[in-house]
Amino acid sequence: MNLKKLLEKRQSLMAELDKLFSDAEKEERALTDDEQTRYDSLKAEIEKIDNTIESFQQSRKLTKDAVIHQTEEENKEELEYRSFVNYIRGKVEERDDANMTKGQNGGAVIKTSIVNKIIDKVKERSPIYELATKYFTKGNIQIPYCADDENETGITVAYADEFEELESSATSLKSITLGSFLAGVTTKISKSLLNNSDLDLFSYVIDKMSESIAFWLEKELLFGTEDKITGLDAGITQTVTAASATAIKADELIDVQDEIPDIYQGRCVWIMNRKTRNAIRKLKDNEGNYLLNRDMSSKWNYTLLGKDIYTSSNMPAPADGKTVIFYGDMSGLAIRITENMELQIVREKFITQHAIGIVGWMELDSKVENAQKLSKLVMKTSAQQSSNEEPDGTG
Repeated sequence: MNLKKLLEKRQSLMAELDKLFSDAEKEERALTDDEQTRYDSLKAEIEKIDNTIESFQQSRKLTKDAVIHQTEEENKEELEYRSFVNYIRGKVEERDDANMTKGQNGGAVIKTSIVNKIIDKVKERSPIYELATKYFTKGNIQIPYCADDENETGITVAYADEFEELESSATSLKSITLGSFLAGVTTKISKSLLNNSDLDLFSYVIDKMSESIAFWLEKELLFGTEDKITGLDAGITQTVTAASATAIKADELIDVQDEIPDIYQGRCVWIMNRKTRNAIRKLKDNEGNYLLNRDMSSKWNYTLLGKDIYTSSNMPAPADGKTVIFYGDMSGLAIRITENMELQIVREKFITQHAIGIVGWMELDSKVENAQKLSKLVMKTSAQQSSNEEPDGTG
């Protein structure tokens, strides 16, 4: 849009408008019909130009405000990153808003932008956390679920006649409670690194903290800890037990997959150890085709029975009585976690190691909230296998 030309045209129209009234005033008469028609046309065109100019100016103002807001957000984020690094290095800035605030435990409260960076890295390292259903709350929460299985919901549908009462039905509702378990992650940084001005300290700390959090969190989400987080293993009710304590059969994998109702199959994935995946790679169907396929278009490069495979070092290899495979839609696992983390610098504890510690605190809990979405494969115990192999004493 050429604003200069618009203004010039407006000026020309105004001059013509002034001439109409000037001529009528000199001749001491009213506007003729033609002059009145021309006046209305000039007025409409001038108003149109004025509206266009006003809209253009408002648009430029909105664009300018958006740029200013974006710049302010970027500056704020950069300030938060700098204050985070300065806090670790033990520096205090003159501006109060450039320093991190103290938390209740004596540590510094991590800004939202920094927490998001850590959480994003955790999601990259632990897809289980990413795929689970997350509740970001501070207090305990109760999640209701239907206690009946898919074939006996307790809810009936039937034909009915007018003026006849419908028979009521009810389903059994239960709930799980997600509580608050405090967890801390420690990252050690050598003082030599702190004194290295060339080190991207922010990226280093975020990467190390997210690595520690992801490994520990994934272990808890998978197997939990007694009297703490329950996790997948204890909450899954759809279980297939292998015929061997050390070997997996193709039919057992099919059984694990078919434990999940078709309605939930769309988002299902496999979770296993790399050694388990390696053993499955050698399995073939009756036609000699490998069950597991290398698929570069899949999320983790392998598919088994049409579903992506994710490997985790927290999963055990096939062994006596171990849960070696989880399968299902991981949104059936619920996680309650606080949005805010707190950071505490530990300087004295690692002084003999010429290092400082950074401790991040969080509150969380996790339980299975929909058992129909999940199944697992458990290896037979050696005692069970020996019992099955004993002679029956006949003959």
